Amino acid sequence: MNLERTVQSRRGGLSLAFGLGLLCAAGQAPLGWAWLSLAALAVAIALLTLPERWQVVAWRGWAFGTGYFAGGLFWIVEPFLVDLPRHGWMAPFALVFLAGGLALFWAAAFGLAARFGRRRVLRIGWLVLLLTGAEILRSFLFTGFPWVLIGHIWIGAPQMQFAALAGAHGLTLFTLIAAAMPALFGARRAVLGVIAGAALASLPAGYGHFRLPPGPVVPAEPAQVIRLVQPNAPQHEKWDPDLVPLFYQRQLDLTSVDPVPGQKRPDVIIWPETSIPWLLQYAEPAFAEMAEAAQGAQILVGLQKQSAEGAWFNTMAVLAPDGTVEDSYDKHHLVPFGEYMPLMHVFARWGVFGLAANETGGYTAGPGPALLNLGTAGQVLPLICYEAIFPNDIARAPGRADWLVQITNDAWFGQVAGPWQHLALARLRAVEQGLPMLRAANTGISAAIDPYGRVIAALPMGRAGKLDVVLPAPLAPTFYAQHADLPVFLFLAVLFFSLVAFSRKTHFG
Repeated sequence: MNLERTVQSRRGGLSLAFGLGLLCAAGQAPLGWAWLSLAALAVAIALLTLPERWQVVAWRGWAFGTGYFAGGLFWIVEPFLVDLPRHGWMAPFALVFLAGGLALFWAAAFGLAARFGRRRVLRIGWLVLLLTGAEILRSFLFTGFPWVLIGHIWIGAPQMQFAALAGAHGLTLFTLIAAAMPALFGARRAVLGVIAGAALASLPAGYGHFRLPPGPVVPAEPAQVIRLVQPNAPQHEKWDPDLVPLFYQRQLDLTSVDPVPGQKRPDVIIWPETSIPWLLQYAEPAFAEMAEAAQGAQILVGLQKQSAEGAWFNTMAVLAPDGTVEDSYDKHHLVPFGEYMPLMHVFARWGVFGLAANETGGYTAGPGPALLNLGTAGQVLPLICYEAIFPNDIARAPGRADWLVQITNDAWFGQVAGPWQHLALARLRAVEQGLPMLRAANTGISAAIDPYGRVIAALPMGRAGKLDVVLPAPLAPTFYAQHADLPVFLFLAVLFFSLVAFSRKTHFG
């Protein structure tokens, strides 16, 4: 009775919803407690079935979402602590506004589901539809932020392989359907509902076990050795004039070091995002030193460049064995409030600029996804940092790559959760496309990921080092690579019209 009163009270209901949101976030990396997350989500959905006004349910949905996003994205304060005197005051506002703002999507889903659903079954159906829609909407709106999506709780579990069919939004959809089973069965048949939900959540695991091969990773043909360089330059030291030469020399040393006995020298060497301090047009002397250290290998290196018109770009350059620039790619999906400032002229009046931007207004977006031809190493799709979280950007590439490469500087994200979540998203992209992913991260986690999303080798967080791996062979294009999110959108459309028809029937019949 006391619990019932607590739930029905405004403060108690909001507190419970917030706490459930925190528990639900435990499914995200680095914890990865997917079943706890699923249980918390199931209880939150059950709250929807209580006879409350839709406004009350919307507030509970907002509290649930705020707890979830605060628990999953608490690391967002880390970038503001790098330059504490300049940006430290923004840290609490960033977390509060980000968590509370993203939770508005969930508030709308919960509130509208309660408004449209006159019966329990309808409420649950509308919530599955609208909450999936909310996750899709926040993946695209205002340049998109598809981080800690509900479906991401399965990254690293066998259920992750379902993304090869339906992507991250398909994972979200089936997770919500499974979590809704206890509420759908009702309190009197709660045990059956829990069993049904657990069984439904386990079905994609069966597909995952079926899809995963029992043997070792198949290497690409011809065999290619890729070296990942991890200099481990802390962000607050990275551009210190006294330390820049040290980090640069460290990368040269890691590039030139001999491989382990019995393994050939690397064919391609990858340096992280913005790993050298010189602009592309002034870096010829450095390129010559890098080519000498590489001893015949190609190098992919992250650095900045400036156009003749003064525009700045976050760039990945391809260096030939003689140190000349063979090709380059400019990052096109930039981080708002990081690499550029929306409403720049307004914020500039207050002296507020992007964290990684320069005071001319930050970076300029490149023209879009591109493929880099590495000769015998194949065609590679370059992703710079944040771009690896957007599956739709990969789908817009001009052709199918042989492998994916991500260069990133996760020193901005601290060492607790942010880099682990970023790695998890890279794993999911590999599963979706059926392509291996090689990622070089400044402070970690540099890793080689096979086309099934398995980390086959990695360097520890916060440690300098190099990693030599044999490039895995790509798989045939997955169902998701061929159709993207269209099947999920069609399913949601069918669900929408079914709910509308059922609502009209119950209303008039």
